[in-house]
Order: sequence, then structure tokens, then C-alpha cells
Amino acid sequence: MVRPKTRGMKKQMRSDEVEEISLLKEWIESQKPDSGSNPLSFGPLPKDAKIGKLEDGKNGAVFSRYAGVRKFNQLPISDKTKRGLKDAKFVDMTDVQRAAVPHALCGRDILGAARTGSGKTLAFVIPILEKLHKERWSPEDGVGCIIISPTRELAAQTFSVLNKVGKYHKFSAGLLIGGREGVDVEKERVNDMNILVCAPGRLLQHMDETPNFECSQLQILILDEADRVLDAAFKGQLDPIISQLPKHRQTLLFSATQTKKVKDLARLSLRDPEYISVHEESVTATPTSLKQTVMIVPVEKKLDVLWSFIKTHLNSRILVFLSTKKQVKFVHEAFNKLRPGIPLKSLHGKMSQEKRMGVYAQFIERQSVLFCTDVLARGLDFDKAVDWVVQVDCPEDVASYIHRVGRTARFNTSGKSLLFLTPSEEKMIERLQEARVPVKLIKANDEKLQEISRLLAALLVKFPTLQDDAQRAFITYLRSIHKRRDKEIFDVSKLSIENFSASLGLPLTPKIRFKNLKTKKKGVFESSIALEPEDDQDNDTPSVVEKDLLGEDLDEEDFALKPRQVGKEGEKSTKNEEVPMPGARVSSKKKMPKINLHRPIGTRIEYDEDGNPVAPFAKVAATTETEVALDKEAVENFRRKVGEQLRRVDKEDKEVEKIKRREKKMEKKMKRKRAMEEEEDEEEEEGHEGGSGSSSEEEIGGKRKRAKKTNSGDEGEEREGGRINTDSVSIAELEEMALKLITQS
Repeated sequence: MVRPKTRGMKKQMRSDEVEEISLLKEWIESQKPDSGSNPLSFGPLPKDAKIGKLEDGKNGAVFSRYAGVRKFNQLPISDKTKRGLKDAKFVDMTDVQRAAVPHALCGRDILGAARTGSGKTLAFVIPILEKLHKERWSPEDGVGCIIISPTRELAAQTFSVLNKVGKYHKFSAGLLIGGREGVDVEKERVNDMNILVCAPGRLLQHMDETPNFECSQLQILILDEADRVLDAAFKGQLDPIISQLPKHRQTLLFSATQTKKVKDLARLSLRDPEYISVHEESVTATPTSLKQTVMIVPVEKKLDVLWSFIKTHLNSRILVFLSTKKQVKFVHEAFNKLRPGIPLKSLHGKMSQEKRMGVYAQFIERQSVLFCTDVLARGLDFDKAVDWVVQVDCPEDVASYIHRVGRTARFNTSGKSLLFLTPSEEKMIERLQEARVPVKLIKANDEKLQEISRLLAALLVKFPTLQDDAQRAFITYLRSIHKRRDKEIFDVSKLSIENFSASLGLPLTPKIRFKNLKTKKKGVFESSIALEPEDDQDNDTPSVVEKDLLGEDLDEEDFALKPRQVGKEGEKSTKNEEVPMPGARVSSKKKMPKINLHRPIGTRIEYDEDGNPVAPFAKVAATTETEVALDKEAVENFRRKVGEQLRRVDKEDKEVEKIKRREKKMEKKMKRKRAMEEEEDEEEEEGHEGGSGSSSEEEIGGKRKRAKKTNSGDEGEEREGGRINTDSVSIAELEEMALKLITQS
């Protein structure tokens, strides 16, 4: 039975806490490292060295050095934090923690850069807990710390680590992520939180909408994946947030690829920050335990190679990166219906928070394949190792590549990665080499390659909704390539668009137009043209980089991957390789037959009751012995009868045409709305999931010019090429014209 704490016990605990805080402050101040120094340059403490207060000298207490120590219990941190670290089984510090924590405990601003999986989260969680502990922060003091993460998953992971390490502290913490759901509940409690872990959009929403929410007493601000939070995509959210925070605060920035831009540092009001880059002098920018490979794959072969790869790695945990959420949705649903023999999952930024976290948990639990966008590219630490990271679409830059492959080979574990590059994107290999990223160029074994374009075509016929997903995947991929800033690598006009469309199983190639893209056809690129590289460009000719990267083979079970063949026997023309076209596919270049304007015109023949042919006007003729003449009364009755019939049919036709025009107008309106929404979704996804912040220049479908209506006199006639447009002629005028023709004949 646990006895309740008495008033005297609580008073003694508060006294001990005050004494501990005073001792920690004195320890930190007396042994703090010099500004600009690297704690990693200090040697470790001797094994028999005493920790903490050593002895009383003439000038006061003497404390042990904490810069350069290797274990958490050697740091000047509170007993509550040490107990939390011990329970979470954190004993030894990583390089980034050894370098950053001593400076952060002194209250200095930090710019921390370290490769993925190096333990950056603990490097700022410990200073947060200690900062608020030394200030004796309580719920009545309000928000004392804000941690901003670019994605929901990363924010949730940080919140989990914070709860584990800080469980013995009495601080209240809140996780602010998601869409509109839960905002009202958060508004009631957010003012009582001491630590907020949040996404920029949600935090700004509370700053604008929550009554009495303010952060004037903020002590410490953390930007996780700072390079992503500071880029143009988050500028509209981060700047208003920073403007409402006090300038006198401690700020810590951590990322795998850190920024040093003066503008960014000025925006955050950093004060003489300590730049921590523990792997800046390393031979490679990625972990040495990561085996990285690159494969040159034409765009129309990507799904074939991906399917074959999955079929040969059924006992692995595979993370597959695609450019857009429409691609993720289509590939996941199509492969699911083809049943590869391994569970398939998908995750992107437009899924609900509950579903995203559920998929994330399922992927951790068992071996499976997870198709995702760059929403999972940063910071996430999977509890169980990811065996393969497969990048089906080329990342925008080297930094994005480093973040993607950082999901595997974490904390000294091994991992493998595979990057697909189209022939026009082969220059990315040089970019990776310049950034100290070691990659090996390989080629798939054609004997094990399975073509699935015909299977996809059959699926699209069976499931019409899947065809819509394929069209959206096709369009959004081309849009993402066109919006990339590095045109030396990303050139949409060099892609075989017709073959790419066929590889998705589409019977026809969707139309897509791009502004400011000059081609041989009216300065506008259309996907149905399927532009190829120039004749003098051989995309499969071995380059210098390729020859340098050739080396030993990979293991046989690894998709039977082998080094790319170099030489005349191994040379193939990439632009002549074609994917077998589905049987239902119709060529968009097929010419329609022309109508012969000089064809013979037939005559109308009427028959009487006995089946004998009669003259066309026999019904209204008055027969005499000498001649056949028109009966005026019969003609008038005929005109009246035909006129009534014409008016009735015309009224019906107008109603039908009015409904059709209304439906067609609504359909065009909805199509334009869907296109705009898709474009906004893709821009938001690229902004919030690791894509570029550049503005879109393309137009989908294009806005057609409306024909000008002209009136040609009181008769309301419109002439086109010398002919009368009967759509603008009244019924009375038609009757008069018919009568003239009858009398003339």
C-alpha cells in the first residue's frame, strides 16, 4: 500500500528540487564549453572519474566536465530526466547528442545538422525538459516550448519520445496535428499546455482562432527538419507564427541537411547560433551501412520493374516512394488487384490522421510494401528495420534523396536502397557523387522482368474507376516533372509519353498542355505527340560516370540485379524500346476519312398504296385532262399540317437541346473545378510533403475560346462559307422557304 504524501513530505521534495536546480545551474555555468568549440574534440572522462560536484575549493564548488562525455548520466541534467532516459533504455549518446546537448544546456541557439537516424530528437528533447525544469514551469505559466514538425507522423513520433523521456516531470504536453477535426476540443485545453508539438498549419490556426491563446512567455522554440519548415512552401505559415513569438528565447534547429541562409536566420531572430555538423567531414553523406544502387529505367518500364522487384522480395519490408498521391493511389489499387503475394499499403498526405497512423502501425508490425509520397521522407524512425527503400520517381534534389534513404540503415543497422532514373535523368548520378553519396549503377535481369501492361489494361476495362485513377496518375506525374526547377535533369519533352500511357493500361493517351514549353507543334506540348530524344542522342551510351560505377554483382536473391553491360553487345537504343500495346488501344495519330463534297446526291421517291412510284408532289396535285397543277387548298392544308408538326418537334428538340447544353456546361464546370482542385492538392502536397514550392505553369485541358456571336441583319441568318445556318432561322421563314422551293419546282 502506497502511503499518500504528507504536507511535510511535499515541502521536503520542493526543497530538494530547489537545491538540485541550484546545483545544476552552478555546474552548467562553471564547466560550460567555449562558444564555437566542438564538444566532440574533448576526450571521454576516465572510467573511474566522479560525476557532478567533486570538492569544495577556495573559490567554491568544483564540478566535473560534461563537454565530450559519452553517457547521459554524466550530463548536468535532473534526476527525473535521467530516470526517464534509463527507462527508455537510452544510455550512450550519439555524436549529434554529444555535440549539441552541452551547448543547448547553456541556453545557446543551435543549428544542428546530422545524417538521418543519428538521434537528433533526443538532442532537443533533453534541453527542453531541463530548460523548463530549471525555470520550475507549471501549467499556470502557459506555453513554455513549441516544437514545429513538417509532417503529422514526425510530430507524433516526437511527442512519443517526449512522453517516454519526460514521464517523471509534471509538464503538460499537447499534440496539435490533423485537419479541422478536434479543433474545438483542443481550444479548451491548449492554453493549459506547457509543451506543444505541432504542425505549422495547426499552430497558426489556434493562434488565429483560439481565445486567449498566446505565447508571450515562450522559453524555447524547436524546428525539427528545419530546412523543410523554412522553405517557400511553409513561408505563409511560419512567418505569422514567428511574428507572434517573443524574440528573447532559445531556438534550436535540427535537420539532416541544414540551411545557413542569412535570410532564414534573420527570420528566426537567432542570436550567435552554434553550428553543429557532426558528419560534415565524413567521407559519405549517408550511413556507411547503407547499400545504394541506381537503375536506368525508361518511364514506360517503371511499373514492370517495380512489380518484378516486389515479386522477388516477398519476405522484405519495402518502402516505395512515388511523386504524387494520385500515383500512390493507382499503383496501390492496381497491384492489390494483381495479388503479388505480399500485403500492400499506401499512405499520403490527404488521408485522414487516424488512417495514416493505422497504416503506419500495420507496416511496422509485419513485412509488407508501403507506397507513399514524401510525407514519409523525413525524420520518421520505424521501430523495425526497413529492408529496402525503392524510389520509383527521381527525387527533386540530393537533399530529398538523402531524406528518403534515411528511412533505412538507422542507428548503425544495415539497409538497401534502389533508385529508378529515366535516361533523361541520368545526370542525377553526378549530382549524388558531388554530394558524397556513393551509388552503384546496376541493370535488372531481363529474364526475370514481368511485363504487366496488358494485365493493367484488362483491369481498367473491368474496373472503370481504376481508369480514372490511372489518368490522374498519368497527368500528375507529368505535371510534377514539369514543375521541377532543375531542367537539366527533369525535361518532360524527353519522355516517351505514348508508351508511358500504355504502360498504365490506358486505351487512349490523356491530353495535357504545358505553357512555355516549345516544341515542333505550335509551341505547345501535347501528351499524344510522344516526343522522343533527338537522333544524335543515344540514351544508352555508357557515360564516364557509368564506367566508374561498374563493380561487383549484388546477391542473386536481390532481384538478380547485375552491373550494367558496357560495350557494343550490351548497347540498346532506349528510344526504340516499346511496351507491347494493349489490344484495345487506339492510335491518336490515326486520320479520319474525309467527306467527298462532290458525291452524287440522291432524289426522293414516294410510293402510292399499290406500291407504284409517284411524283413527289402528287399528294397536293390537282389532275386535269390537259395538265397536272398544284391544288392551292391542298397545298395550304399540307403546309398547315407540316407547320404544326415542325413547331411541335422544334419545341421538343429545343427542350432536349437546352437540357443537353445545361448538362454539358455543368460537366465542363465540374471538370475545370476538379482540375483546379487536383492542381491545388498537388501543390499543397509538394509544399507539405517535401516537393518543390515553385509555382505551376501548366494548364490541364486548357480554356477554350468562346465563339463570338454575330447577327447578320433582321432576318437573323448566319452564313458560314456561303451556306445558311438554319439554327438561327425561325419556323415561319423555313415554311416560306419550303413553299418557294415547291412552287419553283
